[in-house]
Formats: sequence, structure tokens, C-alpha cells
Amino acid sequence: MRRDFVYLVQTDTTAGFLSCSARKLAEIKQRPLDKPFLRAVTRYAEISKIGRVPPMHRKRVRRSERTSFILPNGHSFRVVTGGHANFVGKFGWCYTTSANLHGEPFDETYARKVCDVVVESKEGFSSDTPSEIWRLYRTGKVKIR
Repeated sequence: MRRDFVYLVQTDTTAGFLSCSARKLAEIKQRPLDKPFLRAVTRYAEISKIGRVPPMHRKRVRRSERTSFILPNGHSFRVVTGGHANFVGKFGWCYTTSANLHGEPFDETYARKVCDVVVESKEGFSSDTPSEIWRLYRTGKVKIR
């Protein structure tokens, strides 16, 4: 498995692209490179490499499911569970994004064409409700999605 490949994977919420290369994901999604990607992590120890979770939010982060967080430093992450957690765990962390063009609905034909490797389960690919996104501040939080 190569860190610079783009993988098409069914996540716990929707079909998504995973890669350790933000540049390749930006090209595939046709979106600006300066717009940051969410990092998928499987262990809480990986979060400390991204940034610091404010003390008042640590319990919330540990107990949240299907939720993404933006830290005060602007970096974002999501602790993943389920089937694709094993896949992400092999890399330590991956950038993740939905498997579609920027602002467009999921198109499986397009997604298969532009990715390097398809990781498919017997259930196939589906698009479900996306995760919640919360922006964390030192003393508060704001729901983004």
C-alpha cells in the first residue's frame, strides 16, 4: 500500500477518497489546494500530532461518533471506527474527503475512474448522511454542519 495513492473506500457515512497526499486529492476533487482536508485517525494519540484539543472538549471528542472536529489551529480530524478503520490504521492517518467532484453528488463511475485503487466490500458503495462538523474554541464550540 502506497501513501501517495488515492483509494476509493466506503466509510461509515459515505463513499470517500482516502490518501496521504493532499495534492492528489485536490486534483481529483478539482478544488483549491489551500482548502484543507479532514484527517481520519484511528487512535487518539494521532490527534496530538495535529494539534491540541482544548481541555473543556476532550470528553466530547472521546465520546463522539460520526463527528468531525476543527481545532483552534485550523486543522481538522475525525476518529474513525467501523470497517475502514482497519484500512486507515495501516497508514496511521489519511486525508479523507467524499468521493465526488467539489460540490457535486456522488457518482460511482467518476470515482472509480479517478482513483488509483478501489477498496470494495460486498455491500458496495453508498452515500449516506455526512458527519457533523464542530469547530472547537478554547471556551466554546460552533456547529459547522
